[in-house]
Parts: sequence; C-alpha cells; structure tokens
Amino acid sequence: MPPTPEHLDDLPYAHLLQPHSGPLRPDERYDTVHFDGGTHPESAAGASFLECAFTGVDLDGTGLRRARFNEVLVSGGRWVGTDLAESEWQDTTVHTAVLAGLAWYGSQLRRTVLRRCKLEAVNLRSALLADVVFEDCLLRDVDLGGARLTDVSFPGSTLEGVRLAGARLQRTDLRGATRLDLPDGPQGLAGAVIDTGQLMELAPQFAHALGIVVKDA
Repeated sequence: MPPTPEHLDDLPYAHLLQPHSGPLRPDERYDTVHFDGGTHPESAAGASFLECAFTGVDLDGTGLRRARFNEVLVSGGRWVGTDLAESEWQDTTVHTAVLAGLAWYGSQLRRTVLRRCKLEAVNLRSALLADVVFEDCLLRDVDLGGARLTDVSFPGSTLEGVRLAGARLQRTDLRGATRLDLPDGPQGLAGAVIDTGQLMELAPQFAHALGIVVKDA
C-alpha cells in the first residue's frame, strides 16, 4: 500500500493552504483551503474541493450532494447525517473520522483511503469504489447493495452487518478483515477473495443458500 498522508505536514501542498472562514457555499470552488475545527451545517451542494484539508471539522447534517473532493485530507471530526450522495472522491485520505448516517449512495470513490474510521449506518448503494482501502476501520450496518467494487481491500477492518446483495466485485480482497458479518450471505460475494478461515466462518450461510442441511450423526 503506498504511503498516504495523515497530518498536514504530510501534504505536498501544505505550504499553500489558506485558512477558511465563513460558511460553506453551494457550487463554490475551494482550492488549497484549510478547514480547521468548527461546524458547518449549511449546504454546499456541488462544491469542489481541490488540495484541501479538513482537520477536526464537524459536518453534521451538511449538504454536500454532488460535491467533488480531489487530493483532500480529512483528519478527525464527525460527519453525521451528512448528504454525500452522488459525490466524487479521488486521491483522498479520510483519517480517524466518524461517519454515521451518511447518504453516500451513487457516489464515486477512486484511489481513496479510509484509515481508523468508524462507519455506521452508511448508505453506499449503487456507488463505485475503485482502488479503495478501508484500513483498521469499523464498518457497521454499511449498505453496499448494487455497488461496484474494484481493487478494494479491508486490512484490519471489522465488518458488521455489511450488505452486498446485488454488488459487483472485482479483485475485492476481504482476507485482511478481522470479522465478516454479512447478512446477505454469499449474495454479492462473487469476485471477492477470502481466506480459508473466512470460508469456514461463512460456510453455514453458503449451505443455507444452497439448501444444504448440515447435521452430524
């Protein structure tokens, strides 16, 4: 896994960042802007963030539908009830953030790393994820139904109640996940890579889906 930034000093554009003040605005273009602390409950639908940083920012209930994040660092903070539907993410790192109750469906995430984040009740239905890493994350009640996952991995992550029905997977590596709790069973797992231990863990669900009764004499 290539190194990804976790702190401002890790950013090649850190010396260019300018502090932000005032509310977020819809369709605004933010270039090399540092959002540090505070809350932003307003709407910034369609806004564009290029080479920006969010540190300790709470975006509870913020409207960011169809927003674009390119080469952005998100470090800490809470994004609860945030509307991220149909947003675009590329070359972005999200680090130690709480993401809960998000509408993230129909979005596109490319070359994006989520590290030590908590994702709970996140709707990623019909999203596109390509070259995405969930590292040491908790994914609880995350809905990936109908999503497309290509070259996605979950090293050190816990998956609890993650739904994959109707998802299309290519080279999606689940081997590093510490727990796999998949309510949809084998649905959507075609194209995934799992290890032998995970296969044994999922065996009862596979048997049920195939109508097999397992009974010891």
